[in-house]
Amino acid sequence: MDTTAGPLTYRDATDTDVDALVALVESAYRGETSRAGWTTEADILQGQRTDPQGVLDVVKAPDSRLLTVERDGRIVACCQLEHRGAHAYFGMFAVSPALQGSGLGKAIIAEAERRARETWGVTEMHMTVISVREDLIAWYERRGYRRTGEMTPFPYGDERFGIPQRDDLQFELLVKPLV
Repeated sequence: MDTTAGPLTYRDATDTDVDALVALVESAYRGETSRAGWTTEADILQGQRTDPQGVLDVVKAPDSRLLTVERDGRIVACCQLEHRGAHAYFGMFAVSPALQGSGLGKAIIAEAERRARETWGVTEMHMTVISVREDLIAWYERRGYRRTGEMTPFPYGDERFGIPQRDDLQFELLVKPLV
């Protein structure tokens, strides 16, 4: 990790963060800028990953928060946490492509798990990952998540989620006990 940079600060996103968060998520997953990091989906999906309304919906939802991570006053990462009964859902995870591979993601997911456990008393974290993203799934497995084999279809035809470049996309549920 870059030791010359300041510490990370965590806070819940507000309406005024929406544009910066959309830009961050897009930069981490779509287009040429995403290729600077390893989380790019540019080869399997084109078009948008999210939009201002989608981010605002997460910010405003009563059982949800968009955890915003800053370093030196700049938003460098974010993730969605949503309370769903006995578990929390983890999504919209994005780290600035220039900072990927520095240990930042590992620190952020650990903080997100801690907050979900302490805030809501949940015993599990759930997430869905595009099943063909073997490198990303392996990264989550190293953090204690397990593949369930439970699949849900990709929303083909809904360009709010991107324009698929292949016809075999689906989401797999990953689960981690929070004990």
